[in-house]
Amino acid sequence: MSNTLDTIKEQISSNPVLLYMKGTPQMPQCGFSAQAVQALMSCGQKFAFVNILEHPDIRAELPKFANWPTFPQLWLKGELVGGCDIILDLQQQGELQAMVQDAAGSQA
Repeated sequence: MSNTLDTIKEQISSNPVLLYMKGTPQMPQCGFSAQAVQALMSCGQKFAFVNILEHPDIRAELPKFANWPTFPQLWLKGELVGGCDIILDLQQQGELQAMVQDAAGSQA
């Protein structure tokens, strides 16, 4: 179990823009993941993703680690932003793009 937590921490710390999702950006496996991907792609920045369907250990441990029960989960610069509803709210308010660009730009 600690290996899974180490993996999660490593993924979060090494990817400034990271989406834990069901499926892949090209083939999302749930509507919420699909909406989250579309919102992220509209920001024009590269982002990393983890397909939790391929990683049941991460799927089991991440909600406890993040204290967030559902997927997708968007992480920017090591901070949990939230799930689909929050991502879409931020996009509608025009804040998501700036947040993602800030996170993506901070890796340079």
